[in-house]
Amino acid sequence: MTENSALLTDMYQLTMLQGYYEQGMDEVAVFEFFVRKLPKNRGYLVAAGLEQVLSYLKELRFSPGEIEWLAGTRHFKPAVLDRLASLRFTGDVHAMSEGTVFFPNEPILRITAPLPEAQLIESRLINLLHFQTLIASKAARSVLIAEDKLLVDFGMRRAHGSEAALLAARASYLAGFDGSATVSACRSFGVPVYGTMAHSFVQTHNQESQAFIHFALANPDNVVLLIDTYDTERAAQKVVDLAPALEAQGIKIKGVRLDSGDLADHAKKVRAILDHGGLKDTTIFASGNIDEYMLADLINQKAPIDGFGIGTRLDTSADAPYLDCAYKLQEYAGIARRKRSEGKATWPGRKQVYRHYKDNGEMSFDTVTVADATCSGQPLLHSVMQGGTVTAPRPGLIEIREYTRDQLHRLPEALRKLSDTPDYSVLISSELQALAKRVDEQNP
Repeated sequence: MTENSALLTDMYQLTMLQGYYEQGMDEVAVFEFFVRKLPKNRGYLVAAGLEQVLSYLKELRFSPGEIEWLAGTRHFKPAVLDRLASLRFTGDVHAMSEGTVFFPNEPILRITAPLPEAQLIESRLINLLHFQTLIASKAARSVLIAEDKLLVDFGMRRAHGSEAALLAARASYLAGFDGSATVSACRSFGVPVYGTMAHSFVQTHNQESQAFIHFALANPDNVVLLIDTYDTERAAQKVVDLAPALEAQGIKIKGVRLDSGDLADHAKKVRAILDHGGLKDTTIFASGNIDEYMLADLINQKAPIDGFGIGTRLDTSADAPYLDCAYKLQEYAGIARRKRSEGKATWPGRKQVYRHYKDNGEMSFDTVTVADATCSGQPLLHSVMQGGTVTAPRPGLIEIREYTRDQLHRLPEALRKLSDTPDYSVLISSELQALAKRVDEQNP
């Protein structure tokens, strides 16, 4: 599944810990993870990755071998290595539920823990939250467009490593995809797995029809035939011609797959051939550099395609490959802290986000305020870990999917567009603005 080594961090986390330990700086710190601004053509984001963060925090420790290796680098003093050897996460976590729609400057996770613990986890925590949030947010765009179409993650082979492939399968399923072609995602997370055939299977046979027959005999319950290796329409006719003999053996041709060319044009011609040949229940599945933009175009063309394999552009979030996100100190030793760097200023203190809805259940606006303020609306940050222990049973992936579906259903129509989306209203409360002013006056 995922790698949880404590060495999955940036070097400066460890050098800072050495400074903290030497100065006895281990009072409680509060850090928050948030996104500063949305990527171009995005109207919202979908929070994901919390389960992997909690797993990482529960298991956080340096193994004897890792301590030995750190000692060999000669960067760390023996007393510091002793502290690292016994380090465990003992803090609290407040977070938005996975699948929550959120917007810029809204903390989706808050860490409250002794400073060395809260500092050390920064790099891996961002790594886990950033990637799955990025992919879930990208996948949700296709989900909103596709409506009742089958959507399958096809991106493993071009994902940026094995962990990225696995977590992309999880994040896209969380966002509403029907499954993934990545087998390990089924074993690790219970994501339904889908598979057809490759062009190589057809090419290894002397005749295309022979390849179709052999695949059907080997996979009688999942006969989805790739028909664009040579001539798409001729292959569709071959499928029609083979259907009676296969059906006599109790084998039904479930579907055909298109992977190249003008998908809309091919789909219309193939649909006509299948229907004329009595295969009206045989579905058409398409793949090949599809993303939400191409998906919208195919649907607008009324292409008779029943499902889509979406790969490279999903698993790499090709049009928006990163989020401008951060994990920043907001309080230390009971005192609110604020970064005032140009273009990167933060709102200080522990915060809560409240969501307000219209009478029809649609999202209306959000308010970001200090955590102990009284505010109307629905609070979005909840306690998920106290003292290093998860506070309640965690929701399963199916439950998270249902919650995500409800969140997307509540999005204003204007935010669902693929471009030219308006800004959603996020209000900064007077209490939070006053706190920022006090902090600035204390540190002119």
